[in-house]
Amino acid sequence: MNEEPDQSFAEVVNLIQGSRHRVYKAVNTALVELYWQVGEYVSRRIDSGTWGEGTVRQLAAYIAEQHPDIRGFTRASLFRMRQFYETYRHDEKVAPLVRQLPWSHNLVILGRCKRPEEREFYLRLAIERHWSRRSLKAEIDRCPFEQVVLLPPIPDQYASKRHDTN
Repeated sequence: MNEEPDQSFAEVVNLIQGSRHRVYKAVNTALVELYWQVGEYVSRRIDSGTWGEGTVRQLAAYIAEQHPDIRGFTRASLFRMRQFYETYRHDEKVAPLVRQLPWSHNLVILGRCKRPEEREFYLRLAIERHWSRRSLKAEIDRCPFEQVVLLPPIPDQYASKRHDTN
């Protein structure tokens, strides 16, 4: 055997890790798509007047009682799914981005970002920089959206005058 066992073993481990990552992404995409569909369904029913808040509560109870193996569909979760769908349904530019992040990231952005531009800003950065949920929260807490997008840069003429006075 010409190559070192550690090197060939590392290649196998890389294959395993790569496959795990692809599986995780596929599962995440499917879950986010499911939550979008459930949110759309609930939204349509409520908007048409066929369902009210009490019906959503009944649906959550039905799922919990009849299908105890299905978790994560509480009344509050169902309303979050509705909010998720309603927030992004008309935004053709941003809607595909939400499917690229885990549900937990989407909930952070949905809960902490009030403006559409701010949500898009953090969605794009989280995807581009592969932020963990904790990193995403920390970045939102630091307020770079306001610093980068909302605050205008200091014109060079004022910056040079500050240096001249010292």
